Amino acid sequence: MKIGILGAGISGLSVARLLKDDFEVEVLEKESVVGGIARTRDVNGMAYHVNGGHCFDSKYDDVKKFVFDTVLPKDKWNYIPRKAEVLFRDRWISYPIEFSINQIDKIDSNLAFKITNEMFNASYESGANLQEWFINHFGETLSKEYFIPYNTKIWQISPKEMDSVWIEDEKQMKLPVPTKRGFYDAILNRPNDTMVHKNFYYPKTNNQNTFIEALGDGLNILTNYEVKNITKENNQWIVNGEKKYGILINTTPLDLIPNLLSNIPSEALSAFKKLKFNRVTNILWETDGSLNFTWGYIPDPKIGFHRISNTGSIVQPNGKFCTTEVIGNVPYEKLVQEGKKLSFLKNPIDYNVTEHAYVHFDLNYSSAKKSAIDYLNQLGLISHGRFGEWEYYNMDVCIKRSIDLANKLKSMHL
Repeated sequence: MKIGILGAGISGLSVARLLKDDFEVEVLEKESVVGGIARTRDVNGMAYHVNGGHCFDSKYDDVKKFVFDTVLPKDKWNYIPRKAEVLFRDRWISYPIEFSINQIDKIDSNLAFKITNEMFNASYESGANLQEWFINHFGETLSKEYFIPYNTKIWQISPKEMDSVWIEDEKQMKLPVPTKRGFYDAILNRPNDTMVHKNFYYPKTNNQNTFIEALGDGLNILTNYEVKNITKENNQWIVNGEKKYGILINTTPLDLIPNLLSNIPSEALSAFKKLKFNRVTNILWETDGSLNFTWGYIPDPKIGFHRISNTGSIVQPNGKFCTTEVIGNVPYEKLVQEGKKLSFLKNPIDYNVTEHAYVHFDLNYSSAKKSAIDYLNQLGLISHGRFGEWEYYNMDVCIKRSIDLANKLKSMHL
């Protein structure tokens, strides 16, 4: 049986690699290179992560086995401790912020006491929206000081208008969710960091593309191939009127499916149209070398950037460069001006806007996504991966989903 895969990002490459020994697999990619939003751009020998800071680790043993035994051996990676910080009231403190109460106490003792009291009285109820979820887990004070302003910056809408479904599910934890015991241990300087990426792997070549290209090794990939239409005839999927597949897997953005399929019922079409996403603009900067963290988070609404990916601290030996990130399509000149607010940023080096960067979890998210994917399931079109499933997946979860999908297809068709 021939399988077609639309898109050669992490999800498309992973599922293709896992299926290639049992099926005839062809990957169609509209760009000239593979990797999707995980791909880096080489700028004067520096790896510019044009859409966030991509690294690898996983809680899933089968993901690690696949990556290290099949794709890129473990001795080809550096293992690096994650050191994330938050710019809180003009001071850098450790992330997760709720475990840094001792550092907050040195800034404002009354504030630290108030946060502590509310954390111990947290109800842990889900609430009706993301803002209520934050307040029920972290208290009103810390929510107001950090979670609400930071998430307003990264989603560009108020958390009151967002679904909390993205926080934690059976596939991955997107945000560290505290327990009262964990918070108590942190006060006593014995935090138990349960984040998957408290340590992570990064290729010894100092470029994430090493892993991406290893993942695509041996695959039948047609680059510069734009998919314009999809039809189904006699249980065969036909792409652009010329390519035929028994199984078709879509890893391209779910909201673009109406551009490819015709005669979509009005109810399903309405669901596709309700799917929202955020663009991201990044600038690669030369720094003064003073940054000693891997990621930095900036809740202050007066500073245009919400996150810093300090790739210079990840490469070996360390370099003096980092990437600042802001939601939306923001002009280069505006971001250069914003950079003047952070003294460690010296010279802008490169600039990029990513069209589909993050799925948008508004209050229509759950119902719209379900209706859209249910429709594709009725057709037998598999939609897979971060944007195919319209989820906020880390790279390792994209691989895990690919392992599970490949196993399912093998059990059904072999």
